[in-house]
Amino acid sequence: MELGALIELEGEEARERLVTGSVRWEMAGIPGVKPFTRQENTVVQTCAVACYPIGFGGGFGSFLLGLDKKTYELSGVNTPGNVPGSYKDPGIGWMMGFLLAISFVGLLTLLPLRKVRGFLKYFGISFFWSFFQWFYTGGDVCGFLQFPTFGLKAWKQTLTYVGAGMICSHLVNLSLLFGAVLSWGVMWPLMSKQEGKWYSAKASASSMSGLYGYKAFLCIALLIGDGFYNFLKVILVTLKSIHEKSQRGRLNRVADEDSVAIDDLQRNEVFNRDNIPAWVAYAGYALLSAMAVVAIPLMFREVKWYFVVIAYLLAPALGFCNAYGTGLTDMNMGYNYGKVALFVFAAWAGKDNGVVAGLVTCGLVKQLVLVSADLMHDFKTAHLTLTSPRSMLVGQAAGTLMGCVVAPLTFFLFYEAFDVGNPDGYWKAPYALIYRNMAILGVEGFSALPQHCLQLCAAFFAFAVLANLARDFLPRRLGRFVPLPMAMAVPFLVGASFAIDMCVGSLVVFLWHWLDGKKAALLVPAVASGLICGDGIWIFPSSLLALAKIKPPMCMKFTPGS
Repeated sequence: MELGALIELEGEEARERLVTGSVRWEMAGIPGVKPFTRQENTVVQTCAVACYPIGFGGGFGSFLLGLDKKTYELSGVNTPGNVPGSYKDPGIGWMMGFLLAISFVGLLTLLPLRKVRGFLKYFGISFFWSFFQWFYTGGDVCGFLQFPTFGLKAWKQTLTYVGAGMICSHLVNLSLLFGAVLSWGVMWPLMSKQEGKWYSAKASASSMSGLYGYKAFLCIALLIGDGFYNFLKVILVTLKSIHEKSQRGRLNRVADEDSVAIDDLQRNEVFNRDNIPAWVAYAGYALLSAMAVVAIPLMFREVKWYFVVIAYLLAPALGFCNAYGTGLTDMNMGYNYGKVALFVFAAWAGKDNGVVAGLVTCGLVKQLVLVSADLMHDFKTAHLTLTSPRSMLVGQAAGTLMGCVVAPLTFFLFYEAFDVGNPDGYWKAPYALIYRNMAILGVEGFSALPQHCLQLCAAFFAFAVLANLARDFLPRRLGRFVPLPMAMAVPFLVGASFAIDMCVGSLVVFLWHWLDGKKAALLVPAVASGLICGDGIWIFPSSLLALAKIKPPMCMKFTPGS
């Protein structure tokens, strides 16, 4: 569930590498099957790209899971602001309804404006390796995942994160490793010595008044600092670009139009020929907004109808800023708009309703601005490939509908078969607790922080801002070595083990490019996608086995020698 956040660090290009590496098939060897045209490929990719963000961005590992009772208890039932009853356990019905209510409106927000066999090979390797490992996991701490390559506490090997490390840049992977060493190698051991001084020795491992509180809020400080800087950066770049365009005179615009290439004129003609009437966007937006204003407060009594109205009134402006900024910087800041909404609405709703209201409106705003930016990205692809924008909209709507149905069903397969959200388990889902703690912080303010945590949070927030400033203003040969604060923050809660896997993936890519750069550039996305998908798809049969109460026949453990 944190994998989507890591891919998100790489922007639109990495996510496309993952999807297209997984769904483009070499069909030349199949008799009677012709390759897709570029227009067909564009529509198919649009449908896939519309579907998968609902899986990793629909809140199943963050704000929606943060509403459940387990996360409520992990935040501390006695924590100020975390009031009794402020939870809603997952349900297929309300989750599908909520996603349908918030996902389609974003499609209409901005309409008025406007080699692969390597995949199959490594998919099979990853799938059958996961299948083989399953036979040796007949207990709590059994199997090859427990193999102590760097000591019993340092490594939990999985091909999923090796594949993810191959897709992510070296900087992201090294930033993860730096964050893991800083937190688990330096800070947490030092802070644990302050037990009884800075925090109560009786605090449980998951209590926000104990060491876990520092882990959670320092992680949040890095995330917010990084998001705050990039949010302002994108807004400033957007405003600067709009201002520069407004300064151009009519003569300059005419000159630009006269110099347009023939190919561009043809693209413009095709794109405008199948244009979507503005009244469709306005009427559809109004209708879907009205449905959401009625449906969402019925699902969550803590969310007032006027919260939804205000969110939908702000959505077009926020969606335009985000879509324009995404086009300029390749950074979709929908998550940060959602975090801002989380704090605002949590504080507005008050102590009794703030946590649930903040989490729900966070998802609402995030999905509105996220989907609209993705659609503009797809329309640009349609323009370049001479694809009908109406076909693109239909493909986007079909993918969104599939995502709203498939994602909750897939989530429940995990939720019922595994211990999702357990900080000591395999499916940690750390962002659920992070988002809930942000909502508590929005309700209670700084009084919710443990002792000395505010000062440390301020320092880490400042570090995140300064690190981004250094990356932007230092010479490129120096700035490219500055770590990414958002990547550093992930191991603070998730743990240090997966950072090794990610760096192994990065090492594989480095050596491959060194030995055969041309072949590596062609096959890395396919191989990485195969590793991720093979390991991931094994989860489906393993979930069915778990639901059927069929346990692995053996348990293989590793213990330190005497």
